[in-house]
Amino acid sequence: MASKIQMPAPVCLIENKDRKLVVHQEALQLLSGIRQPVVVVAIVGLYRTGKSYLMNKLAGKNSGFPLGSTVQANTKGIWMWCVPYPGRPDHTLVLLDTEGLGDVEKGDAQNDSWIFALAVLLSSTLVYNSMGTIDQHAMDQLHYVTELTERIKSKSSPEGNPEALEDSAEYVRFFPTFIWALRDFTLQLELNGQPCTEDEYLENALKLKKGMSREVHVFNLPRECIRLFFPTRKCFIFERPTTRKNLHRLEDMEERELDPDFVQQALQFCRHVYKTSKPKTIPGGHVVTGRLLANLVETYVDTIRSGGVPCMENAVLALAQIENSAAVLEATGRYMELMDQKLELPTETLQDLLGIHRTLDQRKEAYCRKNELESSARCKALLTRFSEELEGRINEAFYSRPGGYQDYFNDLKAITVKYHEESGKGVMADVVLQQFFKDKEDVGRAILQSDEALTEKEKEAEDARTRAEAAERENEIQRQKQAELEEKLEDQRRSHEANMEHLKEKMERDRELLLEEQNRVMEAKLRVTSQ
Repeated sequence: MASKIQMPAPVCLIENKDRKLVVHQEALQLLSGIRQPVVVVAIVGLYRTGKSYLMNKLAGKNSGFPLGSTVQANTKGIWMWCVPYPGRPDHTLVLLDTEGLGDVEKGDAQNDSWIFALAVLLSSTLVYNSMGTIDQHAMDQLHYVTELTERIKSKSSPEGNPEALEDSAEYVRFFPTFIWALRDFTLQLELNGQPCTEDEYLENALKLKKGMSREVHVFNLPRECIRLFFPTRKCFIFERPTTRKNLHRLEDMEERELDPDFVQQALQFCRHVYKTSKPKTIPGGHVVTGRLLANLVETYVDTIRSGGVPCMENAVLALAQIENSAAVLEATGRYMELMDQKLELPTETLQDLLGIHRTLDQRKEAYCRKNELESSARCKALLTRFSEELEGRINEAFYSRPGGYQDYFNDLKAITVKYHEESGKGVMADVVLQQFFKDKEDVGRAILQSDEALTEKEKEAEDARTRAEAAERENEIQRQKQAELEEKLEDQRRSHEANMEHLKEKMERDRELLLEEQNRVMEAKLRVTSQ
């Protein structure tokens, strides 16, 4: 049921008083009266950076949230302004203006971290407001984002067991979208000498360095946290709205007195927020109304004041108990009202009294059955969508190969993970999933049998290949030995022929020497005879 919002000015929702956070009951009562879904836009950033001006523009006003005109931070704690949502009559826009971070007078970084964490927990769109450019100094000032895993838990876990940065998927499910608003931006939007958009400028500033040194870790940590926790990001740049001497009277100035570029940039910012911001939800896909938001605020602040860490899982359980108790009281009251109207006591018989309840039971059964049918249809549609690739692979016999069953099992597991991550499945979620598995039993059994048979054949083929390769290696060895033997025989033949030739030559020389010797002897004898 829609509720008309009557908030001419912001009110303090959470006061930062004496370094303690205190919830204002007046603000909670205002929130509790809103039965519509709420879109919560929170803005955070260093003090004296013009956060309140942007929030006033989102409210369609020039004034409301105090702008301040001195170096002192003006907003203390978190202030709230609930206004009709432009273009969405069935939603309420809840604007949260937070205390400026890094106030030197306050000197309490602990409270700053809790203010930042509450802004993240309560909002569906988070605006981070800073001055100048996105450089390392700006990243160092955004160190609060690196502390989120210490300030927020997605699931209930034992003390001293914080969730790791790698578990960012759990946080992304309920973290807001992220807008970086850069005020008094004076540079040209260029990258490597080429014009770029605001979003390209932001993504370039969030690039990670390679390396394992401490300096690289310090550089990457805030960037990595923003990339992991806020996958949906947007950047807006703003010129200085007016001259420095006129800034103190900004909320009294007409738009025509402001820098035209700034006016246009503020208009584009507001249009983007109006168009893209979504209703606040909690894990499970439940849309938050003003009453639920009020309960969330009280639950989170009570946890912080008690020294604990806000936990989404516990908050959802607490909300469920509160809402269920309220629903029971409301239903009981309505039941008694209707019974008083329809029942005339005393009844003639007990059956007359029970007959009235029989109608209620029949309606209850009808609603239960309708609820089950709607849940079944939703769950079946999800499984059909998630298993399209699986069915295609089955039809293409993708799994009919050695190792195919393991791939089939992994694909089924991936479908199950996606299915469990989906919210709003209803009471038949487990029943439909079990039926899905049952329907796949025959297919899985066939794939397993095929896998085992093909695996056995592959083993036999592998053995045959191994034996053939061994035989071929043996044949090759024999061929090599034969070649070596033939080479040795050839070498022996050549050696024998060479020896014979050498012997023949030696015999010829010896014969010649013998003949020469014989001739010398004959000649000697002839000389002796002639004398």
